[in-house]
Amino acid sequence: MSNRPLTYKDAGVDIDAGDDLVERIKPMVRTTMRPEVLGGLGGFGGLFALQPNRYREPVLVSGTDGVGTKLMLAHQLNRHDTIGIDLVAMCVNDVLVQGAEPLFFLDYFACGQLDVDVATSVVGGIAEGCALAGAALIGGETAEMPDMYPRGSYDLAGFCVGVVERDAMIDGSTVADGDMLIGLASSGPHSNGYSLIRKVLDRDPYAEINGRSAGEVLLEPTRIYVRSILALLQAVTVKGLAHITGGGISENLPRVIPAGLHAEVDTSSWQPGPVFDWLATTGIISSQEMRRTFNCGVGMIAVVAPADVEQTLALLRASGEECWLLGRIAAGEAPVLYL
Repeated sequence: MSNRPLTYKDAGVDIDAGDDLVERIKPMVRTTMRPEVLGGLGGFGGLFALQPNRYREPVLVSGTDGVGTKLMLAHQLNRHDTIGIDLVAMCVNDVLVQGAEPLFFLDYFACGQLDVDVATSVVGGIAEGCALAGAALIGGETAEMPDMYPRGSYDLAGFCVGVVERDAMIDGSTVADGDMLIGLASSGPHSNGYSLIRKVLDRDPYAEINGRSAGEVLLEPTRIYVRSILALLQAVTVKGLAHITGGGISENLPRVIPAGLHAEVDTSSWQPGPVFDWLATTGIISSQEMRRTFNCGVGMIAVVAPADVEQTLALLRASGEECWLLGRIAAGEAPVLYL
């Protein structure tokens, strides 16, 4: 047995590397700041003061999520600059469907051994996602746990808080027979279904989709709908919003439809896109399995009155969204019907 004094670095934790990371990400974090943020990076807690007199009856809306096994594809391809956008998107899009404006975001980065370059790249993506969502990155945690995670691997979790006026909350309670469904295009599978996606990729690891490697296409970051939807809410009464994540339209759209009603989705109204065609063909995946696993090209669904359809489409397109009339709400208890 050695009598040599031990250090934390001997145990696999490099405090100096952690300090280096903090210094390198500070400029990125500053780009996401909002006037309501108090203090800077490095405190025990992030501070955010709601602006006085701006809200009548504010309700805070919180959400947390990760990016699942899409991380494993990022590791496999050694591409870490966009996975942070996915992390932010999965949280802010969930908060958004309540009608809430995302205010601030925190991240948790856990690894076996801290690679400062990789971690900086990841946090750079997180900062970019926060900027896209208008949310301040006010804090986070980097945990180096050498016996918990294999060398070279890391995991991510994100936490978001938003705000909405109580009388402006969107909960689907006013959705009625005859209301219309507006689909907003996804940028790909987003951050769901990657355990199955990686199985498909194993069958054809050198595949190309529209002239790009399949791996590159599959790492396309999750679309952030915050600015488009918040602009829409200023002009149109949106009765329901559904973020289409794991479980696809089949599992997520019913969450905003009251009892006694169901959704009828017109499958001829859109084309899922080449990446989903490749997944279905290469994986020999049935239509039912595709719909219950992936978003199939639809990242968000808005429910509006028939009289508001044209204005909704025009406003979303003006915000840069690809959108279309996806279907309708009908009377009767039923699963989502694909027509």
